Amino acid sequence: MRTRPAARTGQYAALLAYLVFLAFPFLWLISTAFKPARELGSLHPTWIPENPTLDNFRQAFDEQPLLHAAVNSLAAALAAALIAVLIATPMAYVMARRRTRLAKAATGWVVVSQAFPFVLLIIPLFLVLKSLRLIDSLPGLVMVYVVWALPFALWMLTGYVRAVPRELEEAAAVDGAGRLRTLVSVTAPLLAPGIVATALFAFITAWNEFFFALILLKTPEKQTLPVVLTHFIGAEGVADLGPLAAAAFLATLPSLMVFALIQRRITGGMLTGAVKA
Repeated sequence: MRTRPAARTGQYAALLAYLVFLAFPFLWLISTAFKPARELGSLHPTWIPENPTLDNFRQAFDEQPLLHAAVNSLAAALAAALIAVLIATPMAYVMARRRTRLAKAATGWVVVSQAFPFVLLIIPLFLVLKSLRLIDSLPGLVMVYVVWALPFALWMLTGYVRAVPRELEEAAAVDGAGRLRTLVSVTAPLLAPGIVATALFAFITAWNEFFFALILLKTPEKQTLPVVLTHFIGAEGVADLGPLAAAAFLATLPSLMVFALIQRRITGGMLTGAVKA
């Protein structure tokens, strides 16, 4: 009994240290975004800016087309999330309900594919997009994002489908509902938390992605926000720190806002009490 309070204190201390580790870069980014140039070059940096300013934000928008790049990122991320969910939902249903060797092999391949590095995929994807004449286009980038997000989306949704009681589908079949009607009217509403979580994953992955966008998009008007952020770094590797921090801070807001809006639906238990024991 004496070791329990000590163990609990250690757990809280470890959790606090982890939260500080996660929050430190973001808090420092916010502090840097509001510091004037004189404070950015100070030998004794402070957490709280002594003279907060919005000049870094104005300079960032004046130097780079951040708004246009944000629109490109938003369009690509939303399209990739929607397409990935529409494709992954019926496929996950089949993989979860059909316990065949092919389904097991597909599940194993989905897990293994997550270990593939970006560099291994970019060459075949580039050749495919080149043959389809989709290089340097947002539709081509969306296709790449869907391909990259689909394996993990399948893996997530398969677990959610398996958590849906079979009794509900059997009851729908007794009432005369077909397989498609059961998926749309019975299973899909219960999968709402999983679908939302999967869409959030695909959206955040596409919004923050940099490597594929850098390789595939060459026209400045089509570049996404992560690529435009690199323009604040000069040819000699010297970063315009203030505007870069301001632009990076704005780039992180959509992901945080989306997660804050739907986090209750992700953690909500919509299956509670669906079937009586």
